[in-house]
Amino acid sequence: MNKDKSSKLNTLLQSKLDRPVVLLGMMGAGKSRLGKKLAEQLNLPFHDADHEIEAAADMTIPEIFEKHGEAAFRDGEKRVIARLLDNGPQILALGGGAFMNEETRAEIHKKGISVWLDVELDELVERVNRKPGKRPLLAGVDAKAKLSELLAERWPVYEQADIRATLSRADHSKAVKQIKQCLKDYLVAQDNQAEN
Repeated sequence: MNKDKSSKLNTLLQSKLDRPVVLLGMMGAGKSRLGKKLAEQLNLPFHDADHEIEAAADMTIPEIFEKHGEAAFRDGEKRVIARLLDNGPQILALGGGAFMNEETRAEIHKKGISVWLDVELDELVERVNRKPGKRPLLAGVDAKAKLSELLAERWPVYEQADIRATLSRADHSKAVKQIKQCLKDYLVAQDNQAEN
């Protein structure tokens, strides 16, 4: 996509986005990294739900898991995401398990546009293995086996996202362009549906 087309696409998206764009997917899918780039290109605020949870708890996510357990983390996550969704147009990156919560999913469907960043298992394994110790759900287990188990559990729920962007082996620039094109296609289809 040349610079002029990219600029036109950015302008179109900026004019049409009236609610948060919520990025979801497995750990290692690139939600935070791509979300920051997408927000920058669309001149929108970026929020990472995991960072917001850490700030609210004054602990890292591994510390929250260790001290309070996953259930307490998920409860705090649900509250933080509900608050962030009220902030209007923005790019919001969720943690890998956040979309599994039925209440959170309902809030996202009501107030945002959900985008599933779908990345192949082997690529996810490569990515998460670059930063061992960062992911509490992978502590002390075989990363590929655990990710495979989580993916099997989450896939049917992730499929409920408004948009699915398959990004395997895409560099960051191409991945962001692909997400923007998916958003444009979704918004145009919504406009067409509203007209009919």
